[in-house]
Amino acid sequence: MEKRVKRIFNNLEEKLDIILIKNSSEPFIDENFFYVTGLQKGLFEGAVAVLFPDGKIDLIVSELESETASKTNLNLEIYRNEGDFEKILKKSYTKYSNIGLNYNGVKHKDYLRLKKIFFNSNLKDVSNAFAKTRAVKENSELELMKKAANISDRVMEKIPEILCKGMSEHELAAEINYLMQKNGADKPAFETISSFGENTAEPHYTHGDKKIESGDFIICDFGASYKKYNSDITRTFVFGDASSKQKEMYQTVLKAQKTGFDKISEDVKACEVHKVVEDFIDNTSFKGHFIHSTGHSLGMLVHDGGPGFRTGCEEKLKQNMVLTVEPGVYIAGYGGVRIEDDVVVKKDGIEILTKSSRDFIEI
Repeated sequence: MEKRVKRIFNNLEEKLDIILIKNSSEPFIDENFFYVTGLQKGLFEGAVAVLFPDGKIDLIVSELESETASKTNLNLEIYRNEGDFEKILKKSYTKYSNIGLNYNGVKHKDYLRLKKIFFNSNLKDVSNAFAKTRAVKENSELELMKKAANISDRVMEKIPEILCKGMSEHELAAEINYLMQKNGADKPAFETISSFGENTAEPHYTHGDKKIESGDFIICDFGASYKKYNSDITRTFVFGDASSKQKEMYQTVLKAQKTGFDKISEDVKACEVHKVVEDFIDNTSFKGHFIHSTGHSLGMLVHDGGPGFRTGCEEKLKQNMVLTVEPGVYIAGYGGVRIEDDVVVKKDGIEILTKSSRDFIEI
């Protein structure tokens, strides 16, 4: 973890004495807390990690989390109540003049409290430094993401066997979530999308009461969370015999994704990947029906804060960044097709983490 902390400080825009990562209560838990401490279990509500330029980390936690925290090799302070918490901060850290905070992860109420405690210090936003550091994955992180992707692949392989006449979107989502945990996931990475028919034309539709009917598109978009790292995969099927239009939509999206794959390599601007994918679709009969970005950064969060394949993102890709590539075509009242995979940026191309077949499947 020392190496990670040093990378964060190296990515700062100005020199700071320390950085505080402050958790609030669920769901306002900063994933950077787990990134720097290496902890994989526990909520750590109200906890603080204090980072130093030399890589050292102090951990301030409540009695509730003390047993879990004691399994680390970090310098540990335990508080019993809010008075204890403030005393620890005032005693050890108010001597520092320039202190970093992740503004993207701290509640306004906590910010005001910290500002009051550190009234003689300058509190600086370091959210960009965390985003830059986490965007480039270490080998140990990639191994966890490969495991999460493998879990998703095993589940996706089973979906054609699960689908049957009369099944509802709710039921399919429940089966997918069950299979993810059965195959080793800690939890779903996000709310599973299992949409049928015309509902597939809504990219962020999740699931409802609709029952599957012959000729329906089926979109399955889900991810596995494994030891704090996530996968994100989408496949589109047709229940029964597909029409020529459905086949054309699918092949268009599949070729668009391949166009995106071929564009990705180190030093390419993220926006350029989106442009080639969008241009490809707009040169087909489905012009104007690709209505979202081509992909997003992936890691401890499903949208992890790094560069995304979208218009206006001028950031250049770096080796070991992980992003999704997920073009789609959506026709309101008819249906949609999306194909999504997770890729690692390499010097001259990509490594695809999600291995599920991209063949067109009629169930």
